[in-house]
Amino acid sequence: MATTGNEVLSWTSQDPRQSQLFGSYGVLYRFQTETNNQGQTVTTLWRAIRANKEDRVAKLEWAPNGGLGRAVIGKSTLPMADLVRPDPRTYNGRIFNGPDGYQYRWRPANNAQNDVVLQDQNDNVIAFYRPTRPQRYNIGEVHGELHFVRNAGAGVVMHPPLMDTVTVTAMLYRFVMAFGL
Repeated sequence: MATTGNEVLSWTSQDPRQSQLFGSYGVLYRFQTETNNQGQTVTTLWRAIRANKEDRVAKLEWAPNGGLGRAVIGKSTLPMADLVRPDPRTYNGRIFNGPDGYQYRWRPANNAQNDVVLQDQNDNVIAFYRPTRPQRYNIGEVHGELHFVRNAGAGVVMHPPLMDTVTVTAMLYRFVMAFGL
């Protein structure tokens, strides 16, 4: 995958549920996982909107056994499993419907970098996750990069509703692959 013209976010932590995504300007997204008063594990995705100000993008309520539970993204509530449905056409492929109503697919790229690509409905690669050798930064230890391909497909991957959904589904994809769900 060519990386020129991409927005590249470094992704901290091997556990994507407790991690941060940052670029040269600082932290853009932050996953924070806590146990609530009812004993349920909840992951919140925060997006920086300016210095010292974050908006909640999504809330992921995990099942009692640690498996996939319920996702609240904006005003939509749906099963987490709907965001990482197995794609019967692609080994380790997972599909979801984006906020624009179109279907998207995470799948291994089968390249030397072990990228996992996100394709739009026309099979354009609009984003990809690239695992990296752990490297220490002042924000945390980075284990991968999330690349947004600015001009691919309809050119809207950087627009908040889709960019937020891409970030949530990338985290869920990493989680389900790591735990064989």
